[in-house]
Amino acid sequence: MKHRGTETQRDPLTERVIGLAIEVHRQLGPGLLESVYEACLCYELSQVGIHHDRQSHLPVSYKGQNLDEGFRVDILVEDRLVLELKTVERLLPVHEAQLLTYLRLSECRVGLLMNFNTAVLKDGIKRLVF
Repeated sequence: MKHRGTETQRDPLTERVIGLAIEVHRQLGPGLLESVYEACLCYELSQVGIHHDRQSHLPVSYKGQNLDEGFRVDILVEDRLVLELKTVERLLPVHEAQLLTYLRLSECRVGLLMNFNTAVLKDGIKRLVF
């Protein structure tokens, strides 16, 4: 499967999650630890009944072998949307590469890379499609 970049197709789940993340950012502002934003976003998801798993462990299959060493997705929403949260000065290409790898390994198609260390959260969100 090829990486499709940042398709502009509208997705109600993605838009809802972005709205909830913006609410968290409005309440807290920038400057906190990633884990704080993660916990608050999970709280918001729970409040509106959106199924999610926090720090979801996904195994890695390597040459046909499932390895105990896997990776942890910050938040997996409805088993189809990967959220990778950051609190960095700016998003770098390596952060996008990380999310794309998570999408490929999780077999999810869509992911959101969210940097909460911005004055306005919408400036720190990238939607990636694999």
